[in-house]
Amino acid sequence: MGEFNIFKVLSDAQRREILLMLRDGRLSAGEIAEHLSVTPAALSYHLRLLKGADLVIEYKSKNFVYYEINTSVFEELIMWVAQFGGKKDENKDN
Repeated sequence: MGEFNIFKVLSDAQRREILLMLRDGRLSAGEIAEHLSVTPAALSYHLRLLKGADLVIEYKSKNFVYYEINTSVFEELIMWVAQFGGKKDENKDN
């Protein structure tokens, strides 16, 4: 996974909100900033951390920069977390 601690990156509510927005598809930086009502500098900081943790992918098209979720990192994270779920004992009564 990326150069930043993924859990620290996910600890911020605005970064989690950005990820929820991107769940529905690719958005430009301007669209994200408009929805969050943040300054360009603040958005740039959050996006830098998300990119550094490989949670989002950046695409450039003409004069626009678009972002989308990097699903492969989330799949890896889910697999890693799942190992702590334990195994069900089929002989045990629930």
